[in-house]
Amino acid sequence: MVFGCHLQQRPSAFARFATGSPLLCCGCAGHQSALDAAGSEADATSFLFWILVGAGALIWLAVVGLLVYAIGDRRRMWSEDAAGKLILWGGPVFSSTVLFGLLTYTFWLMPGLRPSIDSALRIEITGTQFWWRVVYHKSPGPPAISANEVRLPVGERVEFVLRSDDVIHSFWIPSLGGKMDMIPGRTNTLPLLANRAGTYGGACTEFCGTSHALMAFSAVAMMPDDFERWLATQSSPAATAPAPGQDLFMRHGCGSCHRIDGTEARGLVGPDLSHLGGRETVGAGILPNTEETIARFITEPEVLKPGTRMPSFAMLPPEEIRAIARYLKGLR
Repeated sequence: MVFGCHLQQRPSAFARFATGSPLLCCGCAGHQSALDAAGSEADATSFLFWILVGAGALIWLAVVGLLVYAIGDRRRMWSEDAAGKLILWGGPVFSSTVLFGLLTYTFWLMPGLRPSIDSALRIEITGTQFWWRVVYHKSPGPPAISANEVRLPVGERVEFVLRSDDVIHSFWIPSLGGKMDMIPGRTNTLPLLANRAGTYGGACTEFCGTSHALMAFSAVAMMPDDFERWLATQSSPAATAPAPGQDLFMRHGCGSCHRIDGTEARGLVGPDLSHLGGRETVGAGILPNTEETIARFITEPEVLKPGTRMPSFAMLPPEEIRAIARYLKGLR
């Protein structure tokens, strides 16, 4: 007899699996999942993953089945010769055959993941603590400069040219393809082909400093005609009416670090702001792009992104900060 309490029956293994399996499946979808493929490379990689999972499950079931059989079969003794054959064929022969088959398939798959291409569109990505410089090169037009966001056309293989200004970074868009390191003094290339329009999450996957986890970006796959129109707007200055915020932006020295096409702001230390208003996020993926978040980043950049080189401008009057934020949000 138990006084003052009662024993609670522990859930069965099946109940725990049934409860936890939906949570496990949630990791297979989403805008930043390697298993929710939206590109040719990611599709091949996710297919290989499921093959490995299936092969592993079959091997596990076979081993468990043999174990159950061995425990329950007490009617006769196996001869030494039969036991030796089982160990030989079920051990080294079976394991080597399965591993060789998987390795052969992986080697067959690899050339298609990193094909040699001569793409009409080349996107140059430079990793910097803790943001991304993005330059689009497509003949015969001039380069289009952006930051912290990547856009590419659906159905066209694009060559990403990856560099680093300071430390080792790593460029990864899980839904589109594999990752590639960005090493100072070296240029790496990564071809990617988007199969489906949408917005996908990208990130730096090599620890690069205090705000490594806050160095993200959006990858927007667009239909080809929409992409061409968007690229044309990025190659020219943003059309904005004269605003007080523009004068304040230049007067307080923001143009010495940031570039805005069509103005005297030519700084290259920080992200290009020429078409900031058309981007989805502020601060390399950490905040939605609104006037309020832009103003907040101006006043407390070190709080939002520790280790950033941008100084705080909290000393400015609130109305001036709001005017600058309004001007920047209007750059589309």
